Amino acid sequence: MSLFGLGGRNQKTFRPKKSAPSGSKGAQLKKHIDATLGSGNLREAVRLPPGEDLNEWLAINAVDFFNQVNILYGTLTEFCTPSTCPTMTAGTKYEYRWADGVTIKKPIEVSAPKYVEYLMEWIETQLDNESIFPQKLGAPFPPNFQDVVKTIFKRLFRVYAHIYHSHFQMIMSLKEEAHLNTCFKHFVLFTWEFQLIDQGELAPLYELVESILKL
Repeated sequence: MSLFGLGGRNQKTFRPKKSAPSGSKGAQLKKHIDATLGSGNLREAVRLPPGEDLNEWLAINAVDFFNQVNILYGTLTEFCTPSTCPTMTAGTKYEYRWADGVTIKKPIEVSAPKYVEYLMEWIETQLDNESIFPQKLGAPFPPNFQDVVKTIFKRLFRVYAHIYHSHFQMIMSLKEEAHLNTCFKHFVLFTWEFQLIDQGELAPLYELVESILKL
């Protein structure tokens, strides 16, 4: 079983699992991730492999982290409902409103499950767009690629923040806290290594982030 494997009832995902970019480079980097994760050294696992392209590394990891959050949130869909979570919050101080700048330009208040649905749909659209995430080996990444990646990771963090603040008791009763903590630790180490999330955005889970990074 992989480090991020889930057993039994939890093998449902919120949305269909995404595959890594095709081509030998994508497969090679995916093997590198799996091998380094298998060693249990997450700090080592997030580093850019020597001689590899940074954008390729960000792309393949964006897909991996999307899939991880997808599986984690998928285990909570029966507990995270419009009645239990009428707004997308991370504790009492932080509320997230949805806007994608295209179909919804002005931020709107929606329930947590609706927010996560919009968020994952938006990320999936980016991952499927070959002009942003090229599938062909050697195809160029767009100039704004790293900005898109930063927005993806910022939004995935919000799902983690909601899970920890609103559903951690349920995660514990499902005996998934070790899995959640390992996934989040991997996520924090990766985003910190490449400065993908502004420190202010981390505020809802800052104590946890600090303990992971030992700042």
